Amino acid sequence: MSAEPFSLDTNILVYALDSAAGARHTLAAEIIARAATCDCRLTLQSLSEFYVVVTRKGIVPKTEAAAQVEDWLLLFPTLAPTPAAVRAALGHASAGRASYWDALLVATAGEGGCEIVLSEDMAGGGRLGSVTVFNPFDGVALTDRVERLLVA
Repeated sequence: MSAEPFSLDTNILVYALDSAAGARHTLAAEIIARAATCDCRLTLQSLSEFYVVVTRKGIVPKTEAAAQVEDWLLLFPTLAPTPAAVRAALGHASAGRASYWDALLVATAGEGGCEIVLSEDMAGGGRLGSVTVFNPFDGVALTDRVERLLVA
């Protein structure tokens, strides 16, 4: 199992079901499959955002999106935001370090013991609190850093 606890941002979950995302679709599906054998924890926020995005964009029907969230709830430990995570997110957002929703996801992951969040949307390699954000995609392959993270 990977020694580093980590979490996945919503965009990784969305790409995994969005066949129109090309190489990112394939890579995101690989990330999730491999993450299931590692110390990956999902935030309830990323699961909820996933459902909203894929149903609003018509990527999958509502029933299929709900079934996918149910599967991930069974497969991964989940993390819920706490009042302390909300306060941390407000601090990061008001200081201009991240959007509120990104900051909340990272703060929740950090409180849940995650050291890393994989995300294409946030500044790769940057730190927010105790969590480092990595962009998992390097063109049409996973980055070396993410490959090492996903070793079971």
